[in-house]
Amino acid sequence: MQSAPLRIQLSWDDPATGELRSPLLSIPIALGRDFNGMPAELQGRRVSRMLLNSIEVSRFHLLIDQDSGGLVVIDQNSRNGTFVNGVLQKRSTLANGDTLQIGPYTISVSFTPRTQQSPRAGNSQIFFNPNTGLPDPNQPPPVPPTSRTAFPPPIFQAQQVILQDLHATGLSVHEIDYATIGAGLGSFVWVDFLRIYGVKPSQVTALGIEPKPYTRYKQLCLNSQIPLQERLRSNSDSCPDNIWGFPSYALREAWHDLWRGHLRVSLKYLWQVFAEPTFAETYTPRAGNVFDSLDREAKRIGWQQIFRYGSVRAIRKTDDGRYAIAYSRTTSGQRDHAFLIARYVHLATGYPAIKFLPDLQAYREKTRDFQSVVNAYEPHNHVYNQLERQGGTVLIRGRGIVASRIVQRVYEARQRNPQIRLVHLMRSPKPQGNTFGKSQRLVKHHYEFQPFNWPKACWSGELREMLEKAEPQQRQRLLSDWGGTTTADRSDWKHIVDEGLKRGWYKIEFGEVERVEREQNCIVTYIQEKNYKGQMRLEADFIIDATGLDANVTASPFLNDLVTHYNLPLNDLGRLTVSNEFELVEMRQSGGQMYAAGAITLGGSYAAVDSFLGLQYTALRAVDAIASTKSPRIHRLNALSSFLQWLKWVSDRSP
Repeated sequence: MQSAPLRIQLSWDDPATGELRSPLLSIPIALGRDFNGMPAELQGRRVSRMLLNSIEVSRFHLLIDQDSGGLVVIDQNSRNGTFVNGVLQKRSTLANGDTLQIGPYTISVSFTPRTQQSPRAGNSQIFFNPNTGLPDPNQPPPVPPTSRTAFPPPIFQAQQVILQDLHATGLSVHEIDYATIGAGLGSFVWVDFLRIYGVKPSQVTALGIEPKPYTRYKQLCLNSQIPLQERLRSNSDSCPDNIWGFPSYALREAWHDLWRGHLRVSLKYLWQVFAEPTFAETYTPRAGNVFDSLDREAKRIGWQQIFRYGSVRAIRKTDDGRYAIAYSRTTSGQRDHAFLIARYVHLATGYPAIKFLPDLQAYREKTRDFQSVVNAYEPHNHVYNQLERQGGTVLIRGRGIVASRIVQRVYEARQRNPQIRLVHLMRSPKPQGNTFGKSQRLVKHHYEFQPFNWPKACWSGELREMLEKAEPQQRQRLLSDWGGTTTADRSDWKHIVDEGLKRGWYKIEFGEVERVEREQNCIVTYIQEKNYKGQMRLEADFIIDATGLDANVTASPFLNDLVTHYNLPLNDLGRLTVSNEFELVEMRQSGGQMYAAGAITLGGSYAAVDSFLGLQYTALRAVDAIASTKSPRIHRLNALSSFLQWLKWVSDRSP
């Protein structure tokens, strides 16, 4: 009787989205881009094929097979090589827990298949409280609209809602030309363009739960230890309060310091802008300056009149070619629902949830300890306050931009109390950075550096044009090569890491987490260590999860309902499929159109969709497309009208 083929589990985070993939595959396993040219000896065998969509991956990159000595990984003369536990190898035995790096993919090998109930099977989530917009670890997963009995009403089960039926419900029905859902930065930028293009405040509604468009963003910055006087770490090349980009944040800050007599500081900002990122570190504005500028522009365009409090439950097409938006105006004092009818709808819901590692989620569910194990995007100042008073050990998970800021914050706490240690747990080593063409990212101490999380040419250069012209399959490949977990290339932060490693208060460990337990007065993380060392215990007083945000469309009940009800296609990254103008073409009506912006559109024609400039670019494409349809009271800008509008911006006059 023939024995069943040996099966192993491969696990990796998608380079473009960060989402976990964990297929269980039978030996032999071939990994590559398309497998053209597989050797003849494999033609007659049943080979598991795993496609890795990256230009850095060769067509047939490597083979995992079995020989007399056990499992082996064999590089197939690939162009960029195969790294096993950080070491370049042509052929190597494979042990449980080993790590393979193939281009931008870092793949963990597990001989023991993880059950579906295993805490390592995927990322957990921390959802935002619908009443506050802030991360709430006690918030249950949102309830899909279809399971709510009271609202929306049964008429929303139809593909097209009859307007007369909406009025018959007795609920408030308001009609508008333009509506944006979210009322955050994405909505604000879209409204800003509409106003500058000639649309009046009475024609636009922004539905959301916070009257200031930056409330959630500001709170996430503060939670992740970016106070108002600190510079943003994510990309901020553009100004969301100024569609022209002039004067930029750097120029405004330089002028402010020059006026105060600080000439050298003023010139430094200008040098950064002209020389970044090759000769100088990339300039980013102070968080407080960004929020003050947004307040000024919000007042100028009449945002207070445009904003309407409401939590959207569902959207349906109407029988007259528009869209019906069902939203709740429920507050702590009353329950109230209403409908908004709009001709043009813009979806800018942002990230629906925060990623939270499943083993940490399991720990919190078991112990109800929300103080010692926290997410970087949750309020957790108590961690640093206690460290400064009593000292202790912090364990950080994740190694991107957020993690780098947490490392810096712990370093600042050490200036007040040197009895603080930092352990940085990474899943695997990072031997080399992503490569694209002749460019390769710098790696130091297993951190991958670049100015921001996408190459600069993705914003407005040749990479943007390349992605826009690419086919869907090519786009996924390009995003894998350009994306990945990176952190800002900043000398001050790199000095902190160098000093910490040299003096011994900062230590990097590698391994797969098996479980997290509370033992006596500390939290113990049990890991399967790399390089055949077996199980290891890591003790800490606090654990901070800095693995980031979750943009999965299905995590939003409103978006999930829209996709399900109209059978909307999702792209290869699981996000909304949009045109180059960021329109949901399948939702087009005879009298209206629907657009989207932000992280929910990743995988389309633009890479840096959740950056300041990305939000402005998508808004520009969408509003230009609307203007071309001769929609109500909107006019495309020309050189003269744009200049006149800029003069109004400079003089702080209404558009």
